[in-house]
Parts: sequence; C-alpha cells; structure tokens
Amino acid sequence: MLTGLVLAAGGSLRLGEAKQLLPYRGRTLLDATLDVARACGFDQLLVTLGGSAGEIRGRVDLGGCTVVDNPDFSSGCGSSIRAAAAEIAGDAVVLLLGDQPGIDPADVRRLAAAETPVAVCRYDDGLGHPLLFRRPVFGDLTTLHGDKAVWKLLHSGRFPATEVRCAGPVPIDVDTRHDYWRLLAGGAR
Repeated sequence: MLTGLVLAAGGSLRLGEAKQLLPYRGRTLLDATLDVARACGFDQLLVTLGGSAGEIRGRVDLGGCTVVDNPDFSSGCGSSIRAAAAEIAGDAVVLLLGDQPGIDPADVRRLAAAETPVAVCRYDDGLGHPLLFRRPVFGDLTTLHGDKAVWKLLHSGRFPATEVRCAGPVPIDVDTRHDYWRLLAGGAR
C-alpha cells in the first residue's frame, strides 16, 4: 500500500500571501498539485494544512484526500510530516510539495518501484522532490525538524537510497514571487 503526502501547510512567509491559493491554469496552485497527486494512483492521499487552512478548505477541492491539520506549520515541513505520521496507512510514503505542480506521475510510479528504504528523484540538474520513504524509516520521519530535514535524513547515509532518473530539470516549487512568475511563464519545469 502506497501513501501520498502533499505538504501544503506552509505560511508562505517569503511570498507574502497563501501560495496554495495562487491562480494557476484556471484553478489554484494547490488544486493543480492535488490533481497530479490523484493521478499518481496512491492507495491513500494525505494533505497537510496549516497557514490559511480555513481559506484553503473553502477554495480548494480536497476530495479524495484526508486532511491533516498542522498547528506547528511555522516550524517547517518536518512538523507536517510529524503531524501526518500517525495517519500513514501505507508501507511507503511519497512526499510531494503542495506548491510543485510539475511532477510527472510516471516519475512517482518509478520512485515507488525502488526497493530501498529511501528513494529520491534525480533530475538533469540535481536531486528533487518527490521522495519516497518505506516503513523502516517512519520512526526517523517523526523526529524531523525544519524545512530541509528530509534532505538531511537522505544524506545521512543511515538508510540505503536509490536515485530514480527523471527527465528534465527539477520542477519549479513556488517559494517567491519570482518562482511563481517562472512557473506561469514556462510551465511547471
């Protein structure tokens, strides 16, 4: 069983407004990302909300998702993973960023086929989301803190990891106004 976890709880401090709700291709940025997540064929789909949660619930189609509230969202993605850990029903979890609609579901399926405890996408210009973690790593996921915690875990060498080749550059994730303009101007990558 495979769980998808969309990390969408951030407060968008660098952007100055709820990036989850930015207009993107006729809907919101989070709607676009959730459409990609639904296309991945996960057995379970979780989405974390924190900053602007009430407004997101009112404007984003959360159908087919289990929403996990993260009251500690301001401390980074690690808090969202900790908040969702008890809800993960799968033997593996794929972490997706709620502001990164350019992920290819075929890449996620190849990532899920990796047999190591950890797997990460290797794009033409470097490593990027999504990442996969299998059950032996779940205990470590519950101790993560900050925004770069999964990368520290990946690079710690504590668990064997597979790099899964993905065509093209790392898909754009929206942290700044410039990122958003790049996304609108050139598509998702």
